[in-house]
Amino acid sequence: MDWIRLTKSGKDFTGLKGGLIEVTEEELKKHNKKDDCWICIRGFVYNVSPYMEYHPGGEDELMRAAGADGTDLFNEVHRWVNYESMLKECLVGRMAVKPAVPKDCHEGKRVLNGMLPKSQVTDTLPREGPSSPSYDWFQTESSVTIVIYTKQKNINLDSVIVDLQDDSLRAEAVIKDHSYLIHIGLSHEVQENFSVRVIENVGKIEIVLQKKETVSWKCLGDPLEKHDSFIPKKDTGLYYRQCQLISKEDVTHDTRLFCLMLPPSTHLQVPVGQHVYLKLSVTGAEIVKPYTPVSESLLSDFKEPVLSPNKYIYFLIKIYPAGLFTPELDRLQIGDFVSVSGPEGNFKVSKLQEVEDLFLLAAGTGFTPMVTVLNHALTHMSSLRKVKLMFFNKTEDDIIWRCQLEKLALKDKRFHVEYVLSAPSPEWNGKQGHVSRALLSEFLQRSLENSKVFLCICGPTPFTDEGIRLLHDLNFSDDEIHGFTA
Repeated sequence: MDWIRLTKSGKDFTGLKGGLIEVTEEELKKHNKKDDCWICIRGFVYNVSPYMEYHPGGEDELMRAAGADGTDLFNEVHRWVNYESMLKECLVGRMAVKPAVPKDCHEGKRVLNGMLPKSQVTDTLPREGPSSPSYDWFQTESSVTIVIYTKQKNINLDSVIVDLQDDSLRAEAVIKDHSYLIHIGLSHEVQENFSVRVIENVGKIEIVLQKKETVSWKCLGDPLEKHDSFIPKKDTGLYYRQCQLISKEDVTHDTRLFCLMLPPSTHLQVPVGQHVYLKLSVTGAEIVKPYTPVSESLLSDFKEPVLSPNKYIYFLIKIYPAGLFTPELDRLQIGDFVSVSGPEGNFKVSKLQEVEDLFLLAAGTGFTPMVTVLNHALTHMSSLRKVKLMFFNKTEDDIIWRCQLEKLALKDKRFHVEYVLSAPSPEWNGKQGHVSRALLSEFLQRSLENSKVFLCICGPTPFTDEGIRLLHDLNFSDDEIHGFTA
């Protein structure tokens, strides 16, 4: 908030009196000190010296890119941050030498019946990466079907994200750690409702659009930005769609369950254990925060499902009264809109294959990624003998979904939950304290001596770091541990 106020003060942060310049590499290299620090991000140069003391990661982190191109470092640490909004008053100008266009950009390509001429297909991947997908299309009198050939088996519906907006189609297929994008301005109007089908055993994706008029299309449309690109997922930008707030209800004294509805022209299913980014405009700046979607409840029969479950996304979010983002989120009225990104994260359910004992360690709202992991484990893991949750909170009033957790433990004997409180009332008879070797060694008991185990941990960074250190001390390997980022 202090930084946002400062940027609105009218102060000249660049020394250019509002002007912009072209910056050469030689000029950029000169500005490499704390009081004179220029950084290039994605072809634009910013004077970040005024921002030094406000940067959450500290001055040293910014200085790693001083006088240089910091794009790779930025993407590695927090590519989701809306730097254009945060640093717009610090913009010096554009690099004089335009950065090399990535090999995946197919500018000026001619689309022949949805397929690229062979001479224009570019090999954008290292040899060890997955094969580049391709696509084609066909039509009937009333529909148009776009077919993506991923050349990979075991593609799921949650690997596909489709947005149809103003007659432009954006379809992304996440294939291992890469992203394949179809982005086309359609040649004719289509209805907003469409269907997505995945044929898993052959890795084929079909997107069926319904024509508004029963006319024959001569072509699918015109390629738009990054159409037919296949690049590492980490190098893709975030794409947002507007989702409507349908409901919010109190879960604890400071935590709410928010329900957002996807647009009818969007197909998006967040994979187990992954998160999305929510974006709001706060005092003129766009603020972005990551949140992990949860299911509507832990029990399928706990309440009636709301219409189509794939059209709604639920979030358990703690409201911080002195915070910047969550009070603004809490002030939204039913019917207001929030920007929601596509899924991010490196958790794969394949890590849970053949796991017999699953242990979950959560602190506070670090519980949220455990919800979908828990649901998946109890409904899809045939090898599972037991799943145990150790849930750390300050007080009993802070325990999220306590009633549901205890009903689930009664309903499914494989599930067991333990609570640990750091500031309990005198009446509390359960475990207390913070994460420790003693607590974990007692909790992490295998069902069989050599059973296959997996552990998930999430909470504030100090909790997660200390928990992982203790798990290593207890001889659990990195392959048996997944730490979520809270």
